[in-house]
Amino acid sequence: MQHDHLIELEHRHILQTYKRLPVVVDRTEGMEIIAHDGTRYLDFLGGIAVNALGHSHPDILAAIDRQSRRYLHISNYFYQDAQIDFARKLTELSGYSRVFLSNSGTEANEGAMKLARAWGAAQSKREIIGFGGGFHGRTYGVLSVMDKPAYKDGMGPFLPETRVLPFNDVAALRATVGPGTCALIVEFLQGEGGIHAATPEFVVAIEELRREHGVLLIADEIQGGAGRTGTFHSFEHHGVRPDIVTLAKGIGGGLPLGAILVDAHLAEVWSSGRHGTTFGGNALSCAAGSVVLDHLASGLMDHVAAMGRLMIERLEALKAAHPQVILDVRGAGCIIGVEVAVPAGQVVDAMLAQGVIVNATADRTVRLLPPYIVTAEQIERMIEAFENVLRTLQASGEA
Repeated sequence: MQHDHLIELEHRHILQTYKRLPVVVDRTEGMEIIAHDGTRYLDFLGGIAVNALGHSHPDILAAIDRQSRRYLHISNYFYQDAQIDFARKLTELSGYSRVFLSNSGTEANEGAMKLARAWGAAQSKREIIGFGGGFHGRTYGVLSVMDKPAYKDGMGPFLPETRVLPFNDVAALRATVGPGTCALIVEFLQGEGGIHAATPEFVVAIEELRREHGVLLIADEIQGGAGRTGTFHSFEHHGVRPDIVTLAKGIGGGLPLGAILVDAHLAEVWSSGRHGTTFGGNALSCAAGSVVLDHLASGLMDHVAAMGRLMIERLEALKAAHPQVILDVRGAGCIIGVEVAVPAGQVVDAMLAQGVIVNATADRTVRLLPPYIVTAEQIERMIEAFENVLRTLQASGEA
């Protein structure tokens, strides 16, 4: 089917809620997306932080094939070895003792908020606080603790007894958290918000207020976790241990899978029937996810950390050469933000023309989310493309 005809059919039959790249995908291999016309693109978006092992990884395909020949779905009324094996590996890698499996990150965050309120009910603790720039999904509970107007305007009202404070604002945090506060939900490294990290002062204040008021800390690790920063959790860089951790994206190997992690003190908050899901912990997703966890446990996170250091080093060199265009470089491992002086979407389009897929977030940030298998050679190809784009922008007077 012709490229233009496929796009016409998409416009005709699908609600237009996505700004798609002008690429009709035929197949994928490793770090590459191959279009219908044969063009190969180096993928530094990775399914928006999903494809941790790249595209069409042979170990994942083999695991999916094996499980698909046994069964696809039987529901959570049954014990399933694929699900139990994944849960065992996840608790061992994460350091948490229990897990609830969901379909997505949004559902994991909604479940985490429900769990926190169920815990707080006996103590009359109900307020849940989120922070500006955070992204936790698009359903009503999580939207209640987010501040981006584009996701909320005209769709309220949202949940009562929720609040959004400025990120990294210690004074606002101290002035707000009190005996009625149930939980704080925090991205320690904000993905959609522009790859901004929590400051040491902010983290210290969170820890003090947790102790003072008995507040639960929910860490949203959906984009920054599962090894993406070179450690399994991004909050490990801050020396904290949240009460509840949410995961998704990279843990499923390309299939839908989310998780809520807790320790023993919260393991009995939900009794049988208090929370559930039809598809969460699907055997096919768990079989693929187990492969990802096996690779993470076998040294892959060291590679992620090393490639992150190389990317930041090379991008800082670009910043030094083009300071009027590149304003800042942030992040760690395989989640890097490059703040630019032009609309980031302009850079995304220009990079695509160079054969490299990147992403724009927070208006002026170019976001790099490569699969963990990225090589030094592929990083150099991305840097070369980025430099070509910067030179073109400067020559045209656009930057």
